[in-house]
Amino acid sequence: MRLKGKVAVVTGGGAGLGKAVAKRYAAEGAQVVVSEINPVDGEATVEDIRREGGDAIFVRTDVSKEAEVETMVNTAIKQYGELDILHNNAAVLFHKKEARAHELSNEVWDRTISVNLRGYWLCSKYALPSIIRRGGGSIIHVASPTGLFGFTSLTAYSTSKAGVLGLMRAMAVDYAPDNIRVNAIVPGTMNTPMNAEYLSDSQVRADLIAKAPLGRLGVADDVSGLAVFLASDESAYCTGGIYMVDGGQTAALKSSPKSTQKLKA
Repeated sequence: MRLKGKVAVVTGGGAGLGKAVAKRYAAEGAQVVVSEINPVDGEATVEDIRREGGDAIFVRTDVSKEAEVETMVNTAIKQYGELDILHNNAAVLFHKKEARAHELSNEVWDRTISVNLRGYWLCSKYALPSIIRRGGGSIIHVASPTGLFGFTSLTAYSTSKAGVLGLMRAMAVDYAPDNIRVNAIVPGTMNTPMNAEYLSDSQVRADLIAKAPLGRLGVADDVSGLAVFLASDESAYCTGGIYMVDGGQTAALKSSPKSTQKLKA
């Protein structure tokens, strides 16, 4: 059990990648705080973990709201003591409302940035003092290929995920003296609830599968193993890194807009 004795916060832990990571952390011995905006989903993850013999609590959190983030971290510390791991996963993607910059609404821009980037910063801001007191630990930011390459009509989401990578690098340098590792996981197109509507189009789904050299979409458990490695002491010399979990999609990307416009993660 690679995370035995460690306390982990997983944001967006009620569904998709976050749920898989929360359950895997618990299976590896961590005490898990499931931070999730949807109470039904968050409680369901906790029930799954407890049913399998793990230890977890749910704290409803909108990660864009500072007071809620502070309460979530304080609740985690009260329940389990100091934190060792923060897995920043909570994110939004408004598939049908995304657009080019001049066509994008203020509402979509503001909500996307506030959850996907401000939320990562706020959770880090409030978790870091506890991880420092603990003597070190790991922070993992879930990013996206859209933060690395150009994608059409994904202005807000792409910008937020590029910001996540900048935040990761800044934090990796700043907190290395505190023995805190900060890394990013970059999933490809994942067959998760966030992408369910988008992937319901059979042609879109087939096109995306064809773009992945490994010949399939990703699933949540494809990410959880890497998340355990980066959270564990096995990654003691890993910080400031970008770790791809995309079936080779970004390795196969060409420079033409047609090759990138439909890859979303």
